[in-house]
Amino acid sequence: MKNITSAPTNMFTSWKIYHLLFIRLLLILLTTGISFFLFQKGLVFTAVFGVLIIFILLVEMYFYVKQAFLLFDRTITSILQNDFTSDFSKHKSYKNYSNVFKLYENLKNKQNEEVSKDIIYRSILNNIETGIIILQKQETDWNIFLMNDYFSKHFNVPKVSKWKYLKNQLPSLCEVIEEQDFQEIKTSLEIRVNQQDRQTFVLQTSRSEIYNQDYFIVLLDSIQNVIEKKEKEAWVNLMKVISHELLNSITPIRSLSQNLQDLVQQETISTEDLDDMKSSVATMLRRSDHLQQFVESYRKLAMLPSPKKEKTELLKMVENSFQIMDPIFKKEQIEVINTIAFDHRLNVDMQQMEHVLINLLTNCIYALADTEKKRIIISAEVKEKRIFIKITDNGKGIEKEIESKIFLPFFTTRNEGAGIGLTLSKSIVEAHGGYLAYQNEGKETAFVICLVDN
Repeated sequence: MKNITSAPTNMFTSWKIYHLLFIRLLLILLTTGISFFLFQKGLVFTAVFGVLIIFILLVEMYFYVKQAFLLFDRTITSILQNDFTSDFSKHKSYKNYSNVFKLYENLKNKQNEEVSKDIIYRSILNNIETGIIILQKQETDWNIFLMNDYFSKHFNVPKVSKWKYLKNQLPSLCEVIEEQDFQEIKTSLEIRVNQQDRQTFVLQTSRSEIYNQDYFIVLLDSIQNVIEKKEKEAWVNLMKVISHELLNSITPIRSLSQNLQDLVQQETISTEDLDDMKSSVATMLRRSDHLQQFVESYRKLAMLPSPKKEKTELLKMVENSFQIMDPIFKKEQIEVINTIAFDHRLNVDMQQMEHVLINLLTNCIYALADTEKKRIIISAEVKEKRIFIKITDNGKGIEKEIESKIFLPFFTTRNEGAGIGLTLSKSIVEAHGGYLAYQNEGKETAFVICLVDN
């Protein structure tokens, strides 16, 4: 209804302009006729007065038309020049030219919106730790449409506007791009940064045409920076775990040692003190054993031997793992279902892969601790020259918050766990050229071992 009622109003305001112009023309014609009539009757002075009125009306109509066209011209010129600084809402003729002014306001709002978006996009690009350049083609040359702060600071390049100026600063980069004629590239190259040693970067480019404008986007990522960042994160996580484990053992040992020192310094030792000493020594021994096991686990993880591959039957490897775990399955009343209906020969280190299967089955047992009908299913399939071995259980699963941490060294949710089972299993599978993945399948949890079938 709003659109229907507003249409007549707009038509009326537009008609009003022409109406006023029509009235002026009518008055001029009427005055001209009266003056001519008076002149014929011999009333010369009155006729001359009428001619004067006609002149005044003509001048007034001239300025009226001129004002109308000047207002239109000013508005259109502002739109063409993207100058939206004027405020026509307070203009005395705003109602008479409402459609033109509404067009102006709409374009003004759209420009403000585009400027806001441009500021946000540039702010995002400037805060990304990746070198970004966007080129815009002008006839046969390229201009630099955008260069983010990271690129400028990292390569010590001023924010130039022309490709030729950038080429003087970074010839090794520009030459590679020119050799490919500004087409899409994905490669690595070495660039000398700030007169230092050469660094290796991943170069990725793309080209697109938008509204008849040709753009070329260049992305540069430092391989060293990525590796150093990942290594730093890994070391920080590792040191947190190691320091946590060390403090958990050293703190009580130190406290007990202090207590033993106080007891030994006494002149006489009572039976109660002797019992405390025995208890303290036993506790220290337990914590020392735990610390030794922790260090041994780390040693195993750090010194994983290369796999000694040989042709191994898949079913035999699975059955051997089941045979080792069978007493626990029976004790915990777990139903184990082997759906592998074919035999297949794999080129693997049988002992290491059995260790992986045992680790995954052990995880399943702990996941099934609070489940009534406990079930473990193992399956396999060969697809695209790869074999996938899946171990599924209907246990409590892994919480979303810790899914990304389950393969981290020493990360565990069990009090008695060392936290290297999944890490060690992942390392073994990767040493075989495959990968170990976790899948959350609704009410079931699955670990998938993927190996190259050769």
